[in-house]
Amino acid sequence: MIGARRLLLEPREVPLGGVRGMTVLRALPHRNLPTIGAWCFLDRFGPADTRMRVEPHPHIGLQTVTWPLVGEIRHRDSLGSDADLRRGQLNLMTAGNGISHSEYSIGDEPIPLDALQFWVVLPESARHGEAGFERHTDLPTLTVTAVAGTDAEATVVLGEFAGVRSPATVHTPIVGAEIVLAAGSTVRLPLRPEWEHALMLVDGDGDVVVAEHLLDRNGLLYLGDSRDEVEVSTTEGALLFVLGGEPFEDEIVMWWNFAGRTHEEIVAAREEWEAESARFGTVDGHDVRIPAPPLPPVRLMPRSRTL
Repeated sequence: MIGARRLLLEPREVPLGGVRGMTVLRALPHRNLPTIGAWCFLDRFGPADTRMRVEPHPHIGLQTVTWPLVGEIRHRDSLGSDADLRRGQLNLMTAGNGISHSEYSIGDEPIPLDALQFWVVLPESARHGEAGFERHTDLPTLTVTAVAGTDAEATVVLGEFAGVRSPATVHTPIVGAEIVLAAGSTVRLPLRPEWEHALMLVDGDGDVVVAEHLLDRNGLLYLGDSRDEVEVSTTEGALLFVLGGEPFEDEIVMWWNFAGRTHEEIVAAREEWEAESARFGTVDGHDVRIPAPPLPPVRLMPRSRTL
């Protein structure tokens, strides 16, 4: 067991540059914590008025979870998927052994855009499998009874929360849920003590207190495991995201858009992308794609948990 923790993981600004020209806030991976459950990556892009143009790029060994807050995003991939995505809907892409995709904002002009982008690392049983894409427009919701004030509303995006399960495909025991709290309310969010969890404050005015810790916007509070609930209170309302799951046992090697287990796997995937291998297919409607960056002049090593 990891034990109950209360550690704030400060996000860092990451310039993405290129044709997208955006700066994102990256909360995962953290230098001391490569995964929370099977969640291995968390970016927030926005809020901003921007023209998003992410040309085709590859993935292996993971699922991408796109959760929009404001604006519309068009997803196209090498399976032939072409889907627009807006608030309250989920795009889930499973890379398996290899896939490529693009992401564009809707329209030719800058639009208000804000979204959370997660990656979920795949276990050995799924990471060499076939790629897939799912779009879910009707996700389950539930009410969390308030200790004080108004009850909270939860949307189960991925996995299971408080006995309610998302229809999206998962390969490890996991939770991803959005929680909306009204002003002046206090709730106790149910947790599974055998899982580790973290809470991100996506939006909130005034004081938002999680496990007796005052949380700033975009702050990600790691709670460890061994908890069956966590108390959250807000003076003026808050939007939070709960992520967690069964601790992921495998050490992973992450580089660029790839999640593998060894240096050699990453090198091979990069070479196949640069060679335009059939492994990653092609995305219709594009005549350019993102080239792989050069590998660092050192052997890529697994990311180890030091917390």
